[in-house]
Amino acid sequence: MRDTTDIETLRHDLLAWYDVHAREMPWRVPPAARKTGVRPDPYRVWLSEVMLQQTTVAAVRDYFARFVARWPTVADLAAAEDGDVMAEWAGLGYYARARNLLKCARVVTQEHGGVFPADHAALLKLPGIGPYTAAAIASIAFDLPQAVLDGNVERVMARLHDVHTPLPKAKPELMALAAALTPDDRPGDHAQAVMDLGATICTPRSPACGICPWRTPCQARIAGTAGSLPRKVPKAAKPVRLGTAFIARRTDGAWLLERRPETGLLGGMLGWPGSPWVTEADAATSLEPPVAADWTPVAGEVRHTFTHFHLRLSLMRADVPMDAQPLRGSFRDATEFRPSDLPTVMRKAFDLAR
Repeated sequence: MRDTTDIETLRHDLLAWYDVHAREMPWRVPPAARKTGVRPDPYRVWLSEVMLQQTTVAAVRDYFARFVARWPTVADLAAAEDGDVMAEWAGLGYYARARNLLKCARVVTQEHGGVFPADHAALLKLPGIGPYTAAAIASIAFDLPQAVLDGNVERVMARLHDVHTPLPKAKPELMALAAALTPDDRPGDHAQAVMDLGATICTPRSPACGICPWRTPCQARIAGTAGSLPRKVPKAAKPVRLGTAFIARRTDGAWLLERRPETGLLGGMLGWPGSPWVTEADAATSLEPPVAADWTPVAGEVRHTFTHFHLRLSLMRADVPMDAQPLRGSFRDATEFRPSDLPTVMRKAFDLAR
């Protein structure tokens, strides 16, 4: 960017485009309403941003609607039972977010009177709020001029300035470019506009350059490199881990479930008792079943991919009598059991074994 005039033109053109083409989202205040003084609810902004981490808008919409219907304020969420929140979160993935969601809601309620602080540094001190989420809340909820850098913004900045440094090394450079563009006037709309531009026009594949408000100044379009940006360091192949899950149903229809430890993968979630998830070299380790029964292998296996590894899960199925005494977990009455309360991998196991 060569001078302030260029910056002002970029800002103006982007916001003019956003005023017409802003995506409608249940947590967003439309630009026309913001111009009349309607402010976003910081609780809804925070909740949506936490849900959207590593997840798509389409996947989040229904979860968001259920959460705000059940817990309409941060104080309501703070007072919720942990198990209820984890059950509502089931299937959304990255379950540490749900645990931090409760921690943050309780800190905001107990230490900030149920009001999110309108201060970037204070937001950063809240549980589960990192640099991106703090910037997003500060900008969108409070109109503070904080640059927001998610995957969409990284892609737009890399193309606008024809940045060839690969990610993640390029992040500081891209953040500096995004910060230079962030205005003091309407910074929240600006942040959402750049994200919308990346999500709808400056897409990873086949960007629609012909209708982009930044088509003329885009350096990657001029150079013919837009389709290859941003560049990324090749990812290492994910390892494969193996495990076994035991699915037992009592004569009265109750299912044997256990709540996983608070820390670690799927922490705090309900699931089927099972073995540790280990590499093939360690797979020979035996595990005592959670209850004495005539266990039968289930044909097939569950396959699921986590952030850092692929999981292949073998299943054992058993029907047990009313007097069964489990060594691990407890029986949950059939009327209280909802497969939707389980994380995705455990729901896959249920679907295969039933």
